[in-house]
Amino acid sequence: MTTTLPTFAATGLAPALISELAAQGIAAPFPIQTATIPDSLAGRDVLGRGRTGSGKTLAFGLPLLHRTAGRRARPGRPLALVLVPTRELAAQVTAALVPYAAALGLRCATVVGGLSLTRQAAALRAGAEVLVATPGRLHDLIDRGDARLDQVTITVLDEADQMADMGFLPQVTKLLEQVAPGGQRMLFSATLDRGVDRLVRRFLADPVTHSVDPGTATVTAMTHHVLHLEADDKQAALAHIAAREGRTIVFIATKHRADRVARQLLAKGVRAAALHGGKSQPQRTRILEQFRTGQVTALVATDVAARGIHVDGLDLVVNADPPAEAKDYLHRGGRTARAGESGTVVTLVLPEQRRDVARLMSTAGINPKTTRVRPGDGELSRLTGAREPSGVPVTITAPAAAHPAPATRPRRRPRRR
Repeated sequence: MTTTLPTFAATGLAPALISELAAQGIAAPFPIQTATIPDSLAGRDVLGRGRTGSGKTLAFGLPLLHRTAGRRARPGRPLALVLVPTRELAAQVTAALVPYAAALGLRCATVVGGLSLTRQAAALRAGAEVLVATPGRLHDLIDRGDARLDQVTITVLDEADQMADMGFLPQVTKLLEQVAPGGQRMLFSATLDRGVDRLVRRFLADPVTHSVDPGTATVTAMTHHVLHLEADDKQAALAHIAAREGRTIVFIATKHRADRVARQLLAKGVRAAALHGGKSQPQRTRILEQFRTGQVTALVATDVAARGIHVDGLDLVVNADPPAEAKDYLHRGGRTARAGESGTVVTLVLPEQRRDVARLMSTAGINPKTTRVRPGDGELSRLTGAREPSGVPVTITAPAAAHPAPATRPRRRPRRR
């Protein structure tokens, strides 16, 4: 039975954390935090199931910091580890935890691919109690002798289902074999398929399970629309939607098509940029910052980038290309309606895609509103805020790859050994 926690003060969290929560303007816990924090503080292994954007980072982060406080890490030997599937999610988790870590005098380090291996090794040598990492880069640092996990007593796997989808489970298993035996393990995942259940059985001891939302559920504040249109109308309809006021994420199937759609939108006067795995990490970071600040208003993204995108106040996600699986649909939609906010997910569907999309929606447990639209009609504007783009081409300064030399060092160094 879930314990009711009207305030964070009722959880038993350290006073410094309560003060920092107040300073950050966070007054009351979200349901996933209410459900899991008492067990996490007690040192129990926790299996948390909840949709993206439900407040999972603080649900595991606050107890992790509370239980690590007062200890000091030796160089290269962190005390707590958070494993995440993507670089963007690592940055998001780190940014969320740093203020609370600082309030307790704890140091955080982040190690991800695509950035300087040398700098990350130096950060570990300087000492960090809390390490946020992607599996591949952490393996690299361990192989070099820059990191050891034998002092890690609290381990978190965040978005475990995506780690499975990306083929990381063998690496994750090897990392979990290296942490201190008998430590606390917390695993958060929207679903428990594709091998995640085997991780749970092997590495979590008598875990307490909290499912705040069913595995396929989506937030009630999210509205879903399927827009039927003809192939000849799709490009113009997408441009009208992307020209709306505010920020919009447009999901595309491939990185090459994402680049092409972004160029088409720019030519029509929409401030667009593409975000996908073909961009360097500094470029991806800069593009996301441009999106957050409004310099870019239409972010054209692939599924690879989906889970790392967290922008407050984002109220529309457009599936220009329908996703392949229900799980992908839910993760795309999770970019909006985060933490209690409302949002809309729109999927553009051509005649030949209708059957597949209907099946996908059924699997996802979603009953969308279906409408037939054309560019410029009132219904498209009513549902999405679509409007005629200016037609005046715009140019957005492409983010330069900052510090190119360090980015190449991780590839050269192993060959010299």
